[in-house]
Amino acid sequence: MRAALAILAKDLRIEWRTRESVSGVFVMGVLLLVVFSIAHDARPDAAPALLPAVLWVTFVFTGLPAVQRAFLLERENDCLAGLLTAPLDPGALYAGKCAANVVVLAATQAVVVPLAGLFLHVDLLPGLPGLVLVLLLGNLGVAALGTLFAAVAARTRARDLLLPLLLLPLLVPLLIGAVTATRTVLDAGVGAALPGLRVLAAFDVVFGVAGWLLFGYVVRD
Repeated sequence: MRAALAILAKDLRIEWRTRESVSGVFVMGVLLLVVFSIAHDARPDAAPALLPAVLWVTFVFTGLPAVQRAFLLERENDCLAGLLTAPLDPGALYAGKCAANVVVLAATQAVVVPLAGLFLHVDLLPGLPGLVLVLLLGNLGVAALGTLFAAVAARTRARDLLLPLLLLPLLVPLLIGAVTATRTVLDAGVGAALPGLRVLAAFDVVFGVAGWLLFGYVVRD
């Protein structure tokens, strides 16, 4: 746990000093929301039905560069080799990187979600507690799977193309559960969204454990 927290603190300190991931993610998120809102041009009474899909598509496509950057930083001066030669368990490195991605993705959500509600004329306050729970579970799933595949893609030349090709097909169950749970939470509350929340929780557990177990083989081979 101490090693994972050290990795988390290092990555957040770098991000705080550079602000490269957060600033780029914010701009991309706003642009995507504007494009989706203009493209659909839905009436104010029909626009709320578009919120779950628009929200999660925007979140995924803004989260991919943020997740990928976590390992691009380690390519400079061969920093990843230095981390691997340190007395550090690979699982702790994965946990620290995953936690840092969760924080960056949560910062993305803090901007994207209110803007999505504003552009699509949806009052998010009544269902906000349940929506936060859905976002947290979805956030954990994207970070758990994205951290593992970002480590794979970072070691290749075509990493900008490889990461979406590897990650997006496996994120389909998460996206289905997240969109369904978001729609249900906003319409009927948390209790009615339990099936979707179970899908998200199961996804988080499966890929979180798989990432913890496989990460050492991924970064060394």
